[in-house]
Amino acid sequence: MIGVLDTAPYVAGALSAGGIGAYASRRRELIRRWWTWALTAPIVGGALLLGTPGAAVLALGLAAVAGFEYARLARLTRADQLVLTGAVGAVVIGAGFGFGVRAAAAGALAVVILPVLAGDAVNGARRSAYNLLGFAWLSALAGFVALHRAALPIFFAVSVADVAAWCAGRFFRGPKLSPLSPGKTVTGLIGGAIGGVLVLTLLGAATPVLIAAVVLAGPIGDLFESMVKRGAGVKDAGAWLPGFGGLLDRIDSVLAAFALAMVLS
Repeated sequence: MIGVLDTAPYVAGALSAGGIGAYASRRRELIRRWWTWALTAPIVGGALLLGTPGAAVLALGLAAVAGFEYARLARLTRADQLVLTGAVGAVVIGAGFGFGVRAAAAGALAVVILPVLAGDAVNGARRSAYNLLGFAWLSALAGFVALHRAALPIFFAVSVADVAAWCAGRFFRGPKLSPLSPGKTVTGLIGGAIGGVLVLTLLGAATPVLIAAVVLAGPIGDLFESMVKRGAGVKDAGAWLPGFGGLLDRIDSVLAAFALAMVLS
């Protein structure tokens, strides 16, 4: 598996080709997404280049933003948001220092017990359930630290798979994939899988674990976030990330891919 610096030419080449394709299509959505990829790729790559400290800082920053977005989707209190974000942060740090399991157990207890300690007899059960769901979901950010050199290939492959799925779905149409996301098709799923596997192969990272993470878990993560958003009655998790909406709309597939990769590893 090649290192972070070795992936730079591939990422730059993909961004260049993607930019040409996006502007040639004249589709505003694609152009805005390309700018987001062009700005975020150096940030992610640069953080991972710094090793565990950089990966941890990146994951903690993402946890803060994702925690805010999730708390709004789930209609959680500010206290829930702060405890949830802190618990996810503890798992990220624990992954770097060897106490990730203990941090996960303590974090799960903290997010569940908070509404109990607050004496919330009306909304407490719902808050505890959504807190635990969000904690399990966002804790996959620890993959930036725990997966080491595999984190960047997964992130890159999932990003390309998303683009390939979008293009294949628009071009070939085909049957719908799930009621959770009417815009997604089976042909898009196949196109995304091909794109993701090609990237992993190019990066020398086409192991069974990483292929399963990108091809299987990635689309499930996308559908999972769609389910959460439908429950909240919103289209996007936010409105600040051009072409995507919010951070969760950008990393939903990555979170699931990281989670499966960590489990299988």
